[in-house]
Amino acid sequence: MLLSHFSNHLLECGTDEAGRGCLAGPVTAAAVILPEGFNNKILTDSKQLSESKRDILKPIIEQEALHYGVCHIFEDEIDQINILNASILAMHKAIDKLQITPEYIIVDGNKFKSYKNVPHETIIKGDGKYLSIAAASVLAKTHRDLYMSRIHEEFPMYNWNKNKGYPTKQHREAIKKYGITKYHRKSFRLLPEQLKLDL
Repeated sequence: MLLSHFSNHLLECGTDEAGRGCLAGPVTAAAVILPEGFNNKILTDSKQLSESKRDILKPIIEQEALHYGVCHIFEDEIDQINILNASILAMHKAIDKLQITPEYIIVDGNKFKSYKNVPHETIIKGDGKYLSIAAASVLAKTHRDLYMSRIHEEFPMYNWNKNKGYPTKQHREAIKKYGITKYHRKSFRLLPEQLKLDL
């Protein structure tokens, strides 16, 4: 059973990201403030849910959340500022999209930078412990997956509709065969034998 709050503040925001380990596409973060008393029997860490369950949860969270925001940080910026900073920036920008400033922020993981002097806590595996972080993980994952499915139409040979840009064997074989696209993160090790890639 996931917990509703970490702090005593009613306007507590959970935030999480998706796509940090991908070779292509954005890192995507979501921030969610849930109403008091919110519960859902299937909501948990998005990585533990099937795609169909995430797709069921997405509209429920978007309709029932008091506030939510989602933000993509794209490849060029990831390459400039590194993936950790890009992940934190995505979370900050997702929180920016909330219609109000939260009183407290809980973050999945162990790295964060203060947001507007709002108190925060980083929680390792928080998406499996707190409802608002789990909800943020579902929104980040579903919004990012939708984006990757759209750009798959442009470059179908990489199978982003299936691998979502993660470094699967199939994705790496496509990079080796076809080279890279404008959506690939050039600062990442795209192939084990990096020197064979003509960047």
